[in-house]
Amino acid sequence: MNDPTLDLAIDLIRRSSVTPDDAGCQETMIARLKPLGFEIHRLPFGDVQNFWAQRGTGAPLVVFAGHTDVVPTGPLDEWTHAPFQPTVQNGMLYGRGAADMKGSLAAFVVAVENFLGAHPQHKGSIGFLITSDEEGPSVNGTVKVVEWLTARGQKIDCCIVGEPTCREQLGDTIKNGRRGSLNGRLTVRGVQGHVAYPDKAVNPIHRFAAPLAELAAIRWDEGNKHFPPTTFQVSNIESGTGAENVIPGALRARFNFRFSTAVTPDELKSRVAAVFDRHRLDYTLDWTLSGNPFLTPAGPLVEAVKSAIRAEVGIETELSTTGGTSDGRFIAPTGAQVVELGPINRTIHRIDECVSIADLAALARIYARTLTLLLS
Repeated sequence: MNDPTLDLAIDLIRRSSVTPDDAGCQETMIARLKPLGFEIHRLPFGDVQNFWAQRGTGAPLVVFAGHTDVVPTGPLDEWTHAPFQPTVQNGMLYGRGAADMKGSLAAFVVAVENFLGAHPQHKGSIGFLITSDEEGPSVNGTVKVVEWLTARGQKIDCCIVGEPTCREQLGDTIKNGRRGSLNGRLTVRGVQGHVAYPDKAVNPIHRFAAPLAELAAIRWDEGNKHFPPTTFQVSNIESGTGAENVIPGALRARFNFRFSTAVTPDELKSRVAAVFDRHRLDYTLDWTLSGNPFLTPAGPLVEAVKSAIRAEVGIETELSTTGGTSDGRFIAPTGAQVVELGPINRTIHRIDECVSIADLAALARIYARTLTLLLS
């Protein structure tokens, strides 16, 4: 039986669009959207390809947002099937990007085609905001398109991001918010010397040990009804020359906060600095805010998506704000309602990434029904 969502997903997956390369994925989508009456704006920034497509001019403007770029494959010899040679086996579609998020992109397009076939004179507008920079630095992608839209006076009312959100069953989880992400880059300065003469050196590893233990033990907040407590994790530490008889002269570390709305970035920065200062570290610390937390409370978009899931797959969905960041963090500050809904996320970024073929077809139906509830 012909399955248009599967066919389009296969077409997208066979394009090796490792971030920030789009590899023709966006042109493939544009070729499907243009005959439907979408006005297309190609918006390259730096080495990143983006496009904005819109059909209609009225409110509400309901947008599908996603990314065509994928993470690197990892060792090719560990893949059962070549990552950019999509393979169907036992009801599953295998390939890099199958779940994150080319399957969702295919479901977006097919959902809109089916919705327009039934509702050619729909109210409001439909938009697509697609980037090739979500898996990379995220500096020339969605954030730039949102700036472009703002400069045009364009406001998104509702946005569905196709991130893979489900845990065990399609529709069991949607994200109606995300925690913020704050990154720290730390340098602790010591004095290099011979390990046999520690009195003539200052070991930055030893100096950092106590404040690190203190930071790891801190309860930063208790979270709230929408967000879990803030977490602190060290991701990288490097120090030393590689020699066993040299006390290093510096230590470099990277760490991250995933934070709730119960604390602000400035509060976290201040509390970290207080720990380092109390331990009299000689240090420099640079901060990067990847995004503030956002939340879409119960309202038209959340209720439409929940109703669509209930109608199409027969389950009650759970609202969640856990997990990593997404490009929703750039869209929500404009005042848009933002939710994320996509396939099961068990295999994302892994060897042999895959998605259920039946879930792809059901996801397209959920998206189409959501449009029906919002725009008909």
